[in-house]
Amino acid sequence: MHAQIVLFDGFDPFDVIAPYEVLYAGGTASAGAVSVELVSAEGPREVISGTGGLMLRATAALDPARAGLILVPGASGRVGEPGEVPDHDAGAGEWQQDEFIPVLLGRTLTTGLPALLTAAMENPEVTVTAVCGGSLVLAMAGLLEGRHATTHHMGLDMLDATGAHAVNARVVDDGDLVTGAGVTSGLDLGLYLLERELGPRIAHAVEGLFAHERRGTVWRATGPAPARL
Repeated sequence: MHAQIVLFDGFDPFDVIAPYEVLYAGGTASAGAVSVELVSAEGPREVISGTGGLMLRATAALDPARAGLILVPGASGRVGEPGEVPDHDAGAGEWQQDEFIPVLLGRTLTTGLPALLTAAMENPEVTVTAVCGGSLVLAMAGLLEGRHATTHHMGLDMLDATGAHAVNARVVDDGDLVTGAGVTSGLDLGLYLLERELGPRIAHAVEGLFAHERRGTVWRATGPAPARL
């Protein structure tokens, strides 16, 4: 199983690093059954995050025709010019991050990413996944209408407004679409993907390695609807 983790200007580093490490460890635990790489819509390049000017290198272009997983992260930081190094000296009181995140996510719509994600969603051999605001990237591109998904709790209303069925859960499995909620849910999402694709023994081994216990029940649209509690 090959996993492509998408980088775009302003990405949230933890949304990328947490599932990257989990999936990479899954590859080690499974004797190479999982491989993972960082990609971008533009191809190999240095990509600036939204946190303190941290950069990661995309080593390839996102390939929607390649079977496996594609993971879209959310964003972090303030709004500046595309590719600008964020001012890490700005005090927390000078801006409110939640005001800027939709703008940073919306900038992806002006790149080649939406077309590539559309092709990926149409490929039956690809499972598209997202962490935090990554679900909103998919939603703003018009790709989640009628689908069940989650995102950071502050973005659930926005997700609903795009025609998606927002679910307030840590991880939501909607078949070929699997999404995670807030930032640290990238750990849980990665572990769940290992369990789903490779089995619980591999996932359990990686869970032990990272000393992290998954939280919550993975939500699926199966079983009877619960009565109001």
